[in-house]
Amino acid sequence: MVHKTVILAGGKGTRLGSISKKIPKPLQLIDGIPILHHQIALLARYGINEIYIIANYLCEQIEDSLQEIKKQKHLKINVHKESKELGTVGGIKEIEHTLTEDFFVLYGDIMLDVDLHRIAAFHSKNNSDATLVVHPTDHPRDSDLLGVDTSNKIIDFYPKHVRDLDAVHPNISNAGMYLFSPKLLPLLTEGVKADFGKDIFPNVIDKLNMYAYNTPEYLKDMGTPDRIEKVRKDFKNGIVQARNLSQKQKAIFIDRDGVINKFVGYISKPTQLVVFDNAIKAIKKINTSNFLAIVITNQPVVARGLCSIEELQEIHHTLEFTLGNAGAKLDAIFFCPHHPDKGFEGENVDYKKDCRCRKPKTGMIEDAVTQFNIDVEESYFIGDTWRDITCGTNANLKTILVGDTQQETNVIPTSKAKNLLEAVQQIIK
Repeated sequence: MVHKTVILAGGKGTRLGSISKKIPKPLQLIDGIPILHHQIALLARYGINEIYIIANYLCEQIEDSLQEIKKQKHLKINVHKESKELGTVGGIKEIEHTLTEDFFVLYGDIMLDVDLHRIAAFHSKNNSDATLVVHPTDHPRDSDLLGVDTSNKIIDFYPKHVRDLDAVHPNISNAGMYLFSPKLLPLLTEGVKADFGKDIFPNVIDKLNMYAYNTPEYLKDMGTPDRIEKVRKDFKNGIVQARNLSQKQKAIFIDRDGVINKFVGYISKPTQLVVFDNAIKAIKKINTSNFLAIVITNQPVVARGLCSIEELQEIHHTLEFTLGNAGAKLDAIFFCPHHPDKGFEGENVDYKKDCRCRKPKTGMIEDAVTQFNIDVEESYFIGDTWRDITCGTNANLKTILVGDTQQETNVIPTSKAKNLLEAVQQIIK
């Protein structure tokens, strides 16, 4: 159980212009309540009762705003004013003597509603020293990105200020919330202004177990006037609260080959991937709905020895990056690398087995349901083969068959559509 959180509330909010000259970013109002107070309410809801707020700019206003909240006996709130401007790191180093157990860190200008118990369980399960909350982005070119392996262990960082913006990278972006072990603290330098994303994480990746917790929940910074208004609108419309994974989510599961991208046989290289224009439009439409967009795909190219797991990930990075550059994003990709038939030249015997995940079996969907708390009765599977429709039916999903396949099957889809865009339009209308 995590009991402590550090909220970084010292920034000047220069991107807000005149808005932040009199009121600091953490005190900007969402539904009449300062964002900082929304954050404290979320923390208290999950039993986090020891909160350290690191402040600098207009610190007195922040302290004054907390007078009533501090009267709540179950909360211990401390405001620490930095000795000087120390970025996102230095202030934590100044109070490290109080951080003797695992603690959350979040930025004071982020509106969020996330299931903190799930993050803590993930952190504990992986014996993580630093868990970064991450999410896919619909603007990867101007985002700091990171790479993970198949177990979600962080293996690289791609800061936007140093990488080739035209190169393909994983579409995984830092969401601005962390869960740290005290093991991180000796690696921070006292009195030095530094930023976690630019200065710390890339330099400690070989010294700590670092994991990425990927979530579709609501975490958005309010660093510009436009973003503040977007958050206010989302809160008013219930979008902020609805994405918390403690509540059931609706999903549209999507097959990959022949639905999102052109079917050209077994794709073993990123250059073979051709994404349909209608698929980009469809996924953008899902992103603005109350459904998650999740890919469920058989990829026996690994078992056949045509590519490695790492090379398959590069193909998926290309897919995500292509979508992201067009303003669309996938919430997750689940793939099965196995194939049951053995005895072929060049095959990868480690993946030649009868597994629980290969469609029409439902293992990938079951994993997604667990990870994202999905309501299957309100969710859909869109595919172009009998395997997809059978898989969706077996998982108690509504199904839509796309394309002009003539394959015979005893399983009848809920409906049919010309392509992914038409199928999504059927669902969302």
